[in-house]
Amino acid sequence: MLAPGSEVLVLEDDGVLRKRLAGYLRTQGAEVTEAGRIEEARRLLRDCRFDFALVDLHLPDGEALALLRDGLFSENTGVVVMTAFGGVKQAVEAMRLGAGDYLAKPFEPEETVLAFLRCRDTRIVRRREEHRAKETGGEADSVVFGASLAGVRAQLGTILAAERRLERGLPPVLIEGETGTGKSAFARWLHAQGPRAAKPLITLNCAAVPDSLAESELFGHERGAFTDARHARIGLFEAADGATLFLDEIGALSPATQAKVLTAVEDGRIRRLGGTREITVDARLIAASNRPLADLVQQGAFREDLYHRLNLLRITLPPLHERGTDIVPLARHLLARIAGRHRLRGLAITPEGEARLLAQPWRGNVRELAHEIERAVIFGGGAPLDFAHLGSAPTPPAGGWRNPAWKLPENGFSIDALVNELIAEALRETSQNVSAAARRLGVTRQFIRYRLSGGKPGS
Repeated sequence: MLAPGSEVLVLEDDGVLRKRLAGYLRTQGAEVTEAGRIEEARRLLRDCRFDFALVDLHLPDGEALALLRDGLFSENTGVVVMTAFGGVKQAVEAMRLGAGDYLAKPFEPEETVLAFLRCRDTRIVRRREEHRAKETGGEADSVVFGASLAGVRAQLGTILAAERRLERGLPPVLIEGETGTGKSAFARWLHAQGPRAAKPLITLNCAAVPDSLAESELFGHERGAFTDARHARIGLFEAADGATLFLDEIGALSPATQAKVLTAVEDGRIRRLGGTREITVDARLIAASNRPLADLVQQGAFREDLYHRLNLLRITLPPLHERGTDIVPLARHLLARIAGRHRLRGLAITPEGEARLLAQPWRGNVRELAHEIERAVIFGGGAPLDFAHLGSAPTPPAGGWRNPAWKLPENGFSIDALVNELIAEALRETSQNVSAAARRLGVTRQFIRYRLSGGKPGS
């Protein structure tokens, strides 16, 4: 349904057809202006702005392509061209010049509204992509690396180095981790740092798409491929050609769709639903799963061949309770972002608040942490955040400082990186006073200076 009062131009020399189309559009709430000649349309386009235009390509006084070539349509006008049988070449040229869709005669009036809505959706997508391109840097910055993620950071660096050596056929990357550990954020970071950063990151949550629609969404369809397929549509693999496709919760796809994903990844070829021609695509794939795919393979819920293809470059994100003191800098980062969104300045977390954050099990991982911080920002009235609602701050054991709930991560741990983190934290808390930081850490000033200069034990 068109928005009430949408301004529509109908340019058609056949008076009977023009009246029929205009009459139908008026029943849909549109304000319709009719024209039968190119020159009449030129005058109208100079004086008026239309939300949509339905334009016959062939008119008695010329070709409507001239209107597109001359840039007479506003960028906010969704232009749909009409062409008779055999006029596909002109329709393609019209699309190249800025038309959003075309209809081949004869067609039913109802198809005009669907075409207009497709034009509208295309404009929305283009606008979103423009916004996403501007915001990519901020999204990439949402990843906070610390000592607990030193191994992950090293793996990502190796992957990026390999990708920069390749121009096409980038190998897929698999990111595994519990729900809320930040798999989407790491996918955005990897895309933003990679060789295709200038191209869009196209995302699909496979668990949110009904199985009956997932195949069409990923691979597209031809007109008439199924009951509601009145028009052909490209899929996300085609849309991501030369760019990056992120499939979140890939384990939710059906085995049949998994088989087609394997062909797309391995051979770089897809076939639309209802199509007979294979289409070559070069979509860089990042997949994510909140359950280990190896377990799903054992249960018969995931194809083993696709798993082995995705398992080439696998990143496993640790749950938040395994990230130890890294929770504190992550919380500060999230606070800065959330406070900025709420237009609040100067918010900080008290030492008691930090202790309470370190003591939590964080079963919901980073997502739960972000929600707790936002709740504290909203209800805190601008005061420092102490998270008193989380309970009393725990008292560490005598001589102890580590969160008792923390365990060594299975994917490795860097003591060297932790030492650097502690030194940086001590310097921050002492306003970069090396002597004071050394006293807090129980080391010499020379040790801190040695570490700051890049020295490492045994070097």
